[in-house]
Amino acid sequence: MPITHNITIGKIAIDQIIIDQHIIAKLIDIARTAGDAILAIYNAPEKINLQIKSDQSPITAADMAAHHIIVQALASLLPLPIISEEATLPDFVERKTWQAYWLIDPLDGTKEFIGRTGEFTVNIALVQNGVPVLGVVHVPTTDETYIGVDKYISSEHKIQAEKYRSGKKISNLKTRDLNARFAAQQSLDVLASARHGSDETAVLLQEIAQYWPVPLQILTAGSSLKFCWIAEGRADFYPRLAPTCEWDTAAAQAVLVAAGGAVINTKTLMPLLCNDSESLVNPSFFAVGDVGFNWALLLSNACH
Repeated sequence: MPITHNITIGKIAIDQIIIDQHIIAKLIDIARTAGDAILAIYNAPEKINLQIKSDQSPITAADMAAHHIIVQALASLLPLPIISEEATLPDFVERKTWQAYWLIDPLDGTKEFIGRTGEFTVNIALVQNGVPVLGVVHVPTTDETYIGVDKYISSEHKIQAEKYRSGKKISNLKTRDLNARFAAQQSLDVLASARHGSDETAVLLQEIAQYWPVPLQILTAGSSLKFCWIAEGRADFYPRLAPTCEWDTAAAQAVLVAAGGAVINTKTLMPLLCNDSESLVNPSFFAVGDVGFNWALLLSNACH
């Protein structure tokens, strides 16, 4: 049975928020402007100004430059509350009353930025009632932008999953047909974090490999690019069994869901939600492509 029969992906519309092409164009422009600010520092390493935050994660001048650009621009575009990785997190007593808010990671993949891999992104999400319903993921080094918009907030009343280059649309995004790949004995392409692998993940993949007709193909990518690769049919599965935060995943989750995938809690097999507790640390999750595939059987076999 397809995984869509085993999970409930809640879509709750808020009447006063409608996303049209004008807003999408503005969001792309905001993300690209932030990306340009990041690149200006990336290309002048002496300006990085690396510091270590209290949680031992790095922060640079590029993180803060992008943060200020995005926060100021979003406040003018749609004046909603904003959660940013680079700002003080409002108390849950306040946050839990929010029906909608912006959730941003101005520079996702700061370690990739410092390591000069090019695999870092700008993440902007719109969250409604805990569900990421709009996502913008921009890759500064390639000037590529991924967009996902839920049909319930789209002015065109349809899902939008799109890829842009230099601000111009180049393709629609769609996860690839895994039933066809299984039948044709093609590989299951699995994404692993470039920096956060784990023994638990290795064991999981060994178990899954027993149920796939040919060897798994393991790919690596940094930041939220992993979700986007699944959304555009370059990969199929990303198990994340190490900590992440909601700002790391929300925008890319919206992109992947719009393209036909899902991001699910490993324990409940329910969609990953935002802002439902004091902490913004995500549980372990699976990012999957093609929700028409029998993921429930594959994963339940592997997880037992």
